[in-house]
Amino acid sequence: MAKRLKIAYLSDISPLDRNLYSGGNARIYDALSKHAGDVTILGNDWGLGEPVRRLLHKMPEAINLRARWRLHLALGGLIARNIQRKLAQEHYDVLFCAYSFQSLSRISPPYPMVTAFTADATPTGYKRSEIGQNFDNYISVSRVLDPIILKSERRIFSALDLLLWPAEWQKETADALYDLSDAQSMIVPWGANIEDPGQPDDAPLLLGSKSSVTLLFVGRDWFAKGGPLVSEAVKVLRDKGIDARLNVVGCTPPIKAQEWLRVYPSLDKSKPDQLAQFNALFRQAHFLTMASFESWGFAFCEASAYGLPSLCLKTGGVPVHDHVNGHALAPGATAQDFADLILGYLDDPAAYQALRRSSRAEYEQHLNWDAWGQRVAELLSEKVAALTPRLP
Repeated sequence: MAKRLKIAYLSDISPLDRNLYSGGNARIYDALSKHAGDVTILGNDWGLGEPVRRLLHKMPEAINLRARWRLHLALGGLIARNIQRKLAQEHYDVLFCAYSFQSLSRISPPYPMVTAFTADATPTGYKRSEIGQNFDNYISVSRVLDPIILKSERRIFSALDLLLWPAEWQKETADALYDLSDAQSMIVPWGANIEDPGQPDDAPLLLGSKSSVTLLFVGRDWFAKGGPLVSEAVKVLRDKGIDARLNVVGCTPPIKAQEWLRVYPSLDKSKPDQLAQFNALFRQAHFLTMASFESWGFAFCEASAYGLPSLCLKTGGVPVHDHVNGHALAPGATAQDFADLILGYLDDPAAYQALRRSSRAEYEQHLNWDAWGQRVAELLSEKVAALTPRLP
């Protein structure tokens, strides 16, 4: 059995807050604690710069999100002294940073340790991608900072021992931007932000030319998650005589009440009755369908956990692979394209059942946090074993 490592955990938001970063920060922390070692949260205060951070958190969320990490970089030297003081109080094997690359700015470990980072995107990689371009509403003055930010990213990332990306898109983007080696930059898929719901029911969910088809949409923003295209796909199917229905979880679409539409604006999974409703919606759906621009997409991992195939757009690192756990269509796909895929499975029930089985297998083999934690524990242990004192 591998030695349990002493890990210092760094992020701009505490992983004990299970709601932010779509729950990913908490899951990363949990997986490291379970599989890799004893994890100490270093805290996210800014030391002497703490009054600035607290002021930022009192500002509107839109300003806070944009300004916080940029100011963190600007005050990196001041904030780093606070982190290094905390590191010096113990002897850690690993400094592990999740999501917030700026938290690593100007940090020089006080003794040899492995440095690691994970995120589903970097600021420059995201901004230059089709995802960032789709949501681009940056004020023009922020573009002046782009070269400075890229320089900071290159300095920080090139010095790390491990950069762990959930998918090929993140790795390819980061390797090209920051000139990373394969020994540094690796792919370890993230998992679903739910507990394992267990194997799908013994009685398979039927789909055939005479049956109805239920689509599931999960998201807080109807438009950002591609709701209009999904509802249009339902209409295309219904126009062809298919009894297509849509369940929406997480938001209220601006659509008049329809017989084929059921809306669940909010489901709190900490409440047993609402968790049961959440489980039932995933169990009873035939496809999770979202036409969003995503750098990752936890909902697709969750769908696979239920053996529920996903239909989505092929953007960023979405964890959906054609004929494995669904289909990822090229950006620009139409409602008709989504409907055609569904019609194909209505005509081939056996292929649909095979897709459900392979969706669950994809979750069991790759898209769960135990798999992530076990692989990351191996990688960290290898790096720690090979660690040699670094020159000052």
